[in-house]
Amino acid sequence: MSMNVSQVTVTTAAGSNKSLGEYKGNVLLIVNVASRCGFTKQYKALQALEDNYGSKGFKVLGFPCNDFGGQEPGTVDEIKEFCSSTFGAKFEIFSKVHAKGNTTEPYTTLNQSNPPGDVQWNFEKFLIGKDGQILNRFKSNVDPSSTELKQAIEEALNN
Repeated sequence: MSMNVSQVTVTTAAGSNKSLGEYKGNVLLIVNVASRCGFTKQYKALQALEDNYGSKGFKVLGFPCNDFGGQEPGTVDEIKEFCSSTFGAKFEIFSKVHAKGNTTEPYTTLNQSNPPGDVQWNFEKFLIGKDGQILNRFKSNVDPSSTELKQAIEEALNN
């Protein structure tokens, strides 16, 4: 079953509701981010992806998550400041979420995609097509600069 995120409502960093359907026509990479993780350096590469593909309709959406090792203890404002000052990350950061167990959106929906199951760690990535369909799921150790991920993004942008 292919999953679609167009009907999913998430909470912005400012605390308001936003439908992921508002991104229709863009390719999205949804990532659960954390500031104190071994993978935190991926922020820089995630921003590079948005810089590289943004003009073609690609966006990175970051969802801070403290579910894994308590590696995202800060407030959303602290997280955003850390990301921009440390890694130059300017992509959109949302309100904190739960990606495992008693999940919150978008993960309640994303975790049903193929293969189904809770996110395993920080920086797991979900590639979303222009129509809101979940196209692919990449584990934390798949670097944003990897050929595998870039090819999947390019393919989604060309469809």
